[in-house]
Amino acid sequence: MLALRDRLDLVFEGRPRNAPADRAFAAVVDAFEMPRALPDALLEGMAWDATGRRYGDLSGVLDYSARVAAAVGAMMCVLMRVRDADALARACDLGLAMQLTNIARDVGEDARAGRLYLPVDWLTDAGIDPDGFLDKPEASPAIRKTIARLLAKADQLYLRAGAGVPALPVACRPGILAARSIYGGIGASVARNGHDSLTARARTTKAQKLGWIGLATVQAAGTMVMPRPATLHAPPEPEVAFLVRAAARQSSARGRSDALMSVLAQLEARDRGLSA
Repeated sequence: MLALRDRLDLVFEGRPRNAPADRAFAAVVDAFEMPRALPDALLEGMAWDATGRRYGDLSGVLDYSARVAAAVGAMMCVLMRVRDADALARACDLGLAMQLTNIARDVGEDARAGRLYLPVDWLTDAGIDPDGFLDKPEASPAIRKTIARLLAKADQLYLRAGAGVPALPVACRPGILAARSIYGGIGASVARNGHDSLTARARTTKAQKLGWIGLATVQAAGTMVMPRPATLHAPPEPEVAFLVRAAARQSSARGRSDALMSVLAQLEARDRGLSA
């Protein structure tokens, strides 16, 4: 992990290591003005994974998800040249939702590897001892309810994330909508299995994926004419606010509008002075 951070230092200093990946990323950083905080967050999340960190509550899980998933959503926005704070917040919502879906799908696999990503306080509230669960992972009614609770939070985030799609470049919208549907489908598969992701692994078929991709194309066309929902302007989750602040930039269009309003105000004030 320290070696990766050293390589990242060199990239942002403009003298990347002589390797294709490093040179390519340095070119991206320069061309798109990539904020250092975004890849830093991703590396931090990887370090948390390496240490087997547990998360005491949902906010802790979202802290982790912000780093390993929402940071990627923010970086994708930067690559799309979308630096509006509202659009970035919705991209982070999607990253969080997808990571929560991953966690819900992989509870059994993670537990058998000695890893635990569910909020510890949710487990204790459900009468589950975290260490005992890792020693003997079972699909008890209590763990199923905890998984369902996590997916309910993911569904809230998927819903809000959709409001940000019309803020993206037209060509990018189908891919983002397809990813949202496919990951939402994984969560739905977990639910159909009775929220048992210990004895069964949620899967989606190739036909389902193709269907969601086709639907995403239709939905993307709809975003060309539909008004933007008010949820676009919802504040970011507190755990991703640092990513939004790092990547956000006032749009040139908004800047031009503010400048025009300032000129009009000055003219109006001058006119009032002349008529006095």
